[in-house]
Amino acid sequence: MTDEPQPQGLPLSPKQMASVRSLRNDFSRLLMEHRFVIDELLTKTSILREESLHTHSYNPIEHITSRVKSPRSLLEKVNRRGLPLNIDVIRQSITDIAGIRITCSFIADTYHVLETLTSQDDVRVVEIKDYIAHPKPNGYKSLHAILEVPIFLSQGRTPVICEVQIRTIAMDFWASLEHKINYKFAGEVPDRLLEELTQTAEVASQLDRRMEQLHAEVHDGEPDDQSDEDFDDESLRILWELSARES
Repeated sequence: MTDEPQPQGLPLSPKQMASVRSLRNDFSRLLMEHRFVIDELLTKTSILREESLHTHSYNPIEHITSRVKSPRSLLEKVNRRGLPLNIDVIRQSITDIAGIRITCSFIADTYHVLETLTSQDDVRVVEIKDYIAHPKPNGYKSLHAILEVPIFLSQGRTPVICEVQIRTIAMDFWASLEHKINYKFAGEVPDRLLEELTQTAEVASQLDRRMEQLHAEVHDGEPDDQSDEDFDDESLRILWELSARES
């Protein structure tokens, strides 16, 4: 058996090594569970996409990204918040270990996607923050939902929390720029840039509203189209014959 690796400069006793090994296994399992909850939510959003395309010939979701915190990032957050090395406490206290970002075309789509996800029987809403209706002072807009979703492991049903952010393309573009600027200036952004960011947030908001108006004008009064791409001529002939037999 190979020796267990030790942090440089930190010789550990066998008892300490056993404790560290146990904690490492606990953290690895915690992160695994959060990868699984992302899989569950990605499946739900994929179904939403497919159903909407089939029923309305319209996809409300432009793209989806997801991530699970790295062990280092999670441990740093545990340290910053002064939490004990207790997996149950960490599970309940840190709600963004798993994160999903859903980007939609229009503002109405963000609320529709949120409502569809949160209305499912196996999804428990922990918290919702509507930064679209109530933007942050710097202009940031998005829907934030902390959702608890069950995953099914060998020992049974396990509820796991995931943070879901839902925003439009314009909101996502602005938030990405704001993040890069804050990172570059280590949070000490010059006042001039802060003012510019706030102004561009309003520009992005105006773009969202105008694009939604155009979308409504173009599609006003259009009937919902049922997708029949899987039905070739022979399938339609058989369907017609069966329908005639039933009538």
